[in-house]
Amino acid sequence: MNIEVLKNVCTDYRLLDSGNKRKLEQFGPVRIIRSEPKAWWKPSLPDAEWRAAVAIHEDETSREGAWRFRGRAPEPWTLKFRDAFSLQLRFMDRSKQIGIFPEQSPHWDFILNNPVPAGKTKKLLNLFGYTGAASLAAARAGWQVTHVDASKPAVAWGRRNQEISGLEKAPIRWILEDAVKFCQREVRRGNTYEAILLDPPAFGRGPGGELWKVERDLPPLLELCRQLLSSQASLVILTLYTIDASSLLCKNLIEAMTADIAGGKVECGELVTLESAPSARPLPLSLWAKWTR
Repeated sequence: MNIEVLKNVCTDYRLLDSGNKRKLEQFGPVRIIRSEPKAWWKPSLPDAEWRAAVAIHEDETSREGAWRFRGRAPEPWTLKFRDAFSLQLRFMDRSKQIGIFPEQSPHWDFILNNPVPAGKTKKLLNLFGYTGAASLAAARAGWQVTHVDASKPAVAWGRRNQEISGLEKAPIRWILEDAVKFCQREVRRGNTYEAILLDPPAFGRGPGGELWKVERDLPPLLELCRQLLSSQASLVILTLYTIDASSLLCKNLIEAMTADIAGGKVECGELVTLESAPSARPLPLSLWAKWTR
């Protein structure tokens, strides 16, 4: 069985090195160090390269789970993805995230490279949409986008990214809601979509305190998503960061979801970023499965 590895293509981002459960990254002009539980090996670059980082975040589950800066913390800055959209990046208070998952850029490229034909109307649902990179890619490619996330700051951040990308008039609905509750309501309303993207966390809470556990809640959510796929549906993408899952697990879930739809195919694999260090070592970061028709 061939399991496809999708390599990061975000041009303003570089994974400089990784090892000792950390990674050294360059986001435009800003160099940072973050924890990375999948980097079990030793770093390739000398310590001097790591000491050049301006911000360091260790394991967020530890007592030291906060950003430490060498000098003043950088002001929010902008990272551009090709000529399609821009993302504002900034250091979050209680998380090692800065507003982008660059390893997901192959999915953004896939969406951009498969635009909606002129004169057609197609709707895309982006669940757990975070700060909106996939939503902006879809809007740029001509989709009518519904972006759903349970975090009020993330939704506000996505709206800001829409503005700085020059996509203010693009048809994006920004929805602050629990993904399951939103899908349940959409099923009752009889709404459908031609594409659905899902990037669920392993654990989380909705705006009303709704508890999310991926191993328990993802299968029934996919059943709801199947009811939301229109007769002209052509795309479903699932990504998972759950460390004890596998790409075949993702594939099985999406195959079960789309089993009664004729003419589609399911692929799966890992999202990988290659180090720019001499070793060009691949760092696996996420699992994915994709149904296309």
